[in-house]
Amino acid sequence: MKAAPRRPGLARTVGIGVLLSLAVACAAPGSSGGTTPPTPGGPSVAGGPSSITGTVTAGPVCPVERNPPASGCAPRVVAGATIVVSDSSGTRIASATTAPDGSYLVPVGRTGSFTVSGEPVTGLMGLPKPVSVTLSSAAGMVARADLEYDTGIR
Repeated sequence: MKAAPRRPGLARTVGIGVLLSLAVACAAPGSSGGTTPPTPGGPSVAGGPSSITGTVTAGPVCPVERNPPASGCAPRVVAGATIVVSDSSGTRIASATTAPDGSYLVPVGRTGSFTVSGEPVTGLMGLPKPVSVTLSSAAGMVARADLEYDTGIR
């Protein structure tokens, strides 16, 4: 049985396509460049525990920020970041790891004031500014807290 002839440029074309897909995914628009305050009252999820959700991004991604922002310079999502929820006494009560799209969901299951923060991420500078969240219902409430790391690009 004779093997099909190889097309020398096919592997290169597929490789370039994969790289372009990754570049587009990394440059996908995230937040508007700051932290989003938690939604007061927040939406609810029937029957589930109260939770905190959000998206984690890193910016800037271009050496010069423009106004209006250039479309390719939106903050990038941060996958694999550890997000920590602490109670009002500073005790860590829960944590989560961000998904490939930068999103996270931390079930809390109780009422109170909480601080959402991020742990260090390799390749990013410092830590994101912590966000305060209040959950007024132990069941079903979802509050939003977006975090943004600094890339160090200036």
